[in-house]
Amino acid sequence: MPAPPEPITTTWQTATVAAVTDETRRARTLRLRLATPTPHLAGQHYVFRLTAPDGYTASRSYSIASAPGSPELDFTVERLEDGEVSTFLHDVVRPGDELEVRGPLGGWFVWDGTTPALLVGGGSGVVPLMAMLRLARATGRRDLVRLVVSVRSPDDLLYANELPGPESTVVHSRRAPDGEARRPGRLTAADLPLTPDLAAVTAYVCGSTGFADAATNLLVDRGVPADAIRVERFGPTGILRIAGETTGRLSRNRPILDGRRSP
Repeated sequence: MPAPPEPITTTWQTATVAAVTDETRRARTLRLRLATPTPHLAGQHYVFRLTAPDGYTASRSYSIASAPGSPELDFTVERLEDGEVSTFLHDVVRPGDELEVRGPLGGWFVWDGTTPALLVGGGSGVVPLMAMLRLARATGRRDLVRLVVSVRSPDDLLYANELPGPESTVVHSRRAPDGEARRPGRLTAADLPLTPDLAAVTAYVCGSTGFADAATNLLVDRGVPADAIRVERFGPTGILRIAGETTGRLSRNRPILDGRRSP
């Protein structure tokens, strides 16, 4: 795979919420229109920052779900009950609001759409992988990609009307749809496709720490070289592999934070 591009210097900018779509009971997609559109790679992310009247800020990283070249960017956010950013994005934000964001960021967990890729996601970890799948479909290179996503039940599958296809496999860990031959259970080696050639792919794994570790071990057992596996772990505060500052911001004429508007 070609070397990642040189990092792009990013600055804060305002993004307008163009649309909001509920994906599941706990996840929604925000479609943003950037004031200054910046090209991105499949797998990159932005950081959102919320600012309170007293100056307190909270920042979280969210992966881009859109294919490169999209005029607007989709970000799918899972609602965490104690998450000060995710609850705000779910309970308060609506079309027309403005968010402060910075990106695109990340040069390791990216796919340029020209080499074989095996994508393995757990739950909301499918978000950056969806950008890769959309890129493959948009460029007519479906043959390069295979996606395996593990979810608890059919009700938990993100992009349920778009994701299914010959390039994708959905594994249900707790409840499967009626008539499905595979019994509910965790991801196993048997769920991983044999094509493209596993010894020649770059594998992208995204999900919780436990899922990412288990999936990585399965890939190695199936013959994927360890140095060809790229992992991104999600956690309560966003993308765990990102160290140091994270940036992005939300505002609406007056500062607001965590579901509360300033007086």
